[in-house]
Amino acid sequence: MNNRPDFLRVPPPPDGFNSSAFEAAALDLFRHQCRDNPVYGRFAGLLGREAAAVERLTDIPFLPIGLFKTERVVTGAFTPEAEFRSSGTTAGGGSRHFIKLLSDYRESFSEAFRLGYGDPAAWCILALLPSYLERSGSSLVFMTEELLRMSGHPSGGFFLHDHERLHLRLQQMEGQGQQTLLLGVTYALLDFAETHAMQLRHTVVMETGGMKGRRREVTREEVHEILRGRLGLGQVHSEYGMTELLSQAYARRDGRFRAPPWMRVLVRAEDDPLSVTGPVPGRVVTGPINVIDLANRYSCAFIATDDLGRLHPDGTFEVVGRIDNSDIRGCSLLGV
Repeated sequence: MNNRPDFLRVPPPPDGFNSSAFEAAALDLFRHQCRDNPVYGRFAGLLGREAAAVERLTDIPFLPIGLFKTERVVTGAFTPEAEFRSSGTTAGGGSRHFIKLLSDYRESFSEAFRLGYGDPAAWCILALLPSYLERSGSSLVFMTEELLRMSGHPSGGFFLHDHERLHLRLQQMEGQGQQTLLLGVTYALLDFAETHAMQLRHTVVMETGGMKGRRREVTREEVHEILRGRLGLGQVHSEYGMTELLSQAYARRDGRFRAPPWMRVLVRAEDDPLSVTGPVPGRVVTGPINVIDLANRYSCAFIATDDLGRLHPDGTFEVVGRIDNSDIRGCSLLGV
């Protein structure tokens, strides 16, 4: 266990968010990336937020996520083991995330999954991710392939557009009482549920991705209501992740995501991107989402996303839409 990356050694915060260990690790990584990440260093300098000027978590500058489309955002010089690409819908194309160590990504997503759902070997994993499988460089496909390998269940796998085979497989797993995870891009899950209504008692349905321009945009609440009704579910789970991050947060109920110990979500003021806040006792804070992901040690750990969120006092968060005129893509299409 001693060769595990440092970010996995950050202990869970005692109150759900605040942690001196996390803040110390984040500030240390911030100073390192200011020095060794040319894009981030220039950005911090232009804002007057160089390493010596920052002493608190909320003073750290967050790199606009759009720069992953136009710049090579890397910390240090290296030959990447992989390059993940987003499915950007604008003329400028998608983001590129250069991965120095695929082991960092494996460690991050496997540990986050275990924290939320236990040992992957206890699950049969079924994946309905057509828009991701139909292009190269998807970090979600890579993650799912690895989780399938860790699961080892002979009935697990990808189903692309084969809804009838998926329906039969779900019936089979339900009949065996097998704990099953159906991970799907949102529009594909809705397409499946429209034609294959069923009662799922042993299956967790997890949506990720969005509509990808395939269906009318609806709110996450509407999506969950449809899936609950058609598939006989008490709750629909969600995954929050993106090409530019090596970590994921999961929502097990009510659309409220909980991040792993090495990841934090904050919000910024819409009219002042340098005004950043964490959870506020007794009050839900709304604004564009900023993410600190300590697993991004070889790219940039401090990302200003285009998602709008609600940050709860316990550090959980909801995704409620997109910033006006931002590129609609990825797992956060479900606006209000």
